[in-house]
Amino acid sequence: MTQADTYIEPGSTIGIIGGGQLGQMMALSAKAMGYRILVLDPTPDCPTGQVADEQIVADYDDQEALQDLATRSDVLTYEFENVSQSALAQLHDAYLPQGIDLLTITSNRIKEKTFIRDQAQVPVAKFATVENPMDLSKAVSTVGFPAILKTVSGGYDGHGQFDINGEEDFVQIMEDFPSGELILEEKIDFTQEVSIMVTRSSTGELTTWPVAENVHRHHILRTSTVPADITAKLDQKIHGIAKKIAETLNLRGVLGIELFVNRATQQVWVNELAPRPHNSGHYTIEACNVSQFEGHIRSIVGLPLPKIELIGPALMTNLLGDELTLARADFQKEPDWHFHDYGKAQIKPGRKMGHITVVGQENQQKLGEYAKHLDERDKK
Repeated sequence: MTQADTYIEPGSTIGIIGGGQLGQMMALSAKAMGYRILVLDPTPDCPTGQVADEQIVADYDDQEALQDLATRSDVLTYEFENVSQSALAQLHDAYLPQGIDLLTITSNRIKEKTFIRDQAQVPVAKFATVENPMDLSKAVSTVGFPAILKTVSGGYDGHGQFDINGEEDFVQIMEDFPSGELILEEKIDFTQEVSIMVTRSSTGELTTWPVAENVHRHHILRTSTVPADITAKLDQKIHGIAKKIAETLNLRGVLGIELFVNRATQQVWVNELAPRPHNSGHYTIEACNVSQFEGHIRSIVGLPLPKIELIGPALMTNLLGDELTLARADFQKEPDWHFHDYGKAQIKPGRKMGHITVVGQENQQKLGEYAKHLDERDKK
C-alpha cells in the first residue's frame, strides 16, 4: 500500500475518503496543481463533492465502494481518522502513502498516548485505561484529580468527555458510568494551548509550519493566532517534538499536533494527534507561502516541499452554526477578510460551517473583536 519513491504526476486522480471541509480544501489545492479529484462520502453534494470531479455516494465502510475508489484513483488519502481500517486493509492495488498504522494509532486514545510516551518519547499527561467502575477507582489513584474521562475512540469537539475534578464528580460518574472502553487523563496545569502542523516528503525531508496559539469555547476551537505568544526556546522545543513524532511514524501527509504549554515552567505536553490537516492550520492558506493542504498533497504525491515562510501575523476564527449567516451579511463590510464558506447543507448549533482568516496585526485585532462579539451573542 505504500511506495516511498512513487511520484504521482498532475493529471492523475487523487481519491479522498471523507467529504467534509478538510477534504474540500485538500481538493482545491490539488485542483490548482492539475490533479483530478474523486471523493467518497455518504452525503450527496458534500463540501468536497462540490469541488471534486466526481463523488461516490456511499458509506465509509462500504467495501465495494472503497474498492471502486481505489481502482479509479492513482493515490488515496483520508480527511478524518475514523476510517474503517479493516476495509482499507482489504483493498487491492491501492496506493495509500499514509498507510493504515497511522490511523490505528490516532483513532484510539490509549494507543495514541502510549505511542507518544513510549515510542516517540516526548512528554504526555499521565493516563490509565478504564473499562469498568473498578478500573476507574484504580485509575484515579494513579492519575489523581483533576482528570478527564474520555471515550477511547470516536470523540471530537468535546464529545465523549467527562470532567472529574474531585470526589463529587467521581461519585456522580460512578452512578452513571459511561459504556465502552475509556481513558482517564491527567488535567495538565497549562497556560496555553498550541498546535503545529508537520509533514514529511517521500524522500524523508521534514517540514513544519509556524506554531499556532489556540482558544477553545465549549471544547470547540474558536480562534488560532500566529505566531503563538511563546518564547523562542518553547518554539524550538515544539518544532523538535513535531519532527521527532513525524520521524517515528515515517509520516506521509500532514499531521496536526495539539500541545499544552506552561509558560512559567517552560514545559510542553502533547495532547492529541490528527492524521490529516487540522482546523488550527487553516490560517496557512493565506498566511504562508505553502498551505497545510498543499503540503499534504505534495507529500502524498511525491513532490518536494519548500521551506515554509509566514507572510505575516494572522488570526483565524471558526464560524459555528448560524454564525455563518451573520458573517455572510457582514462580509460586504470587511475587505480584509478571507472568508471560507464550506457549503454544508444544514446549519446545526456548534457545527463548523466556515471560517475567516485575516493577515496583519491591525486586522488580527479587528477579527479578534468580532470573535468576541460572536461569543457574547452565543451567551444571550
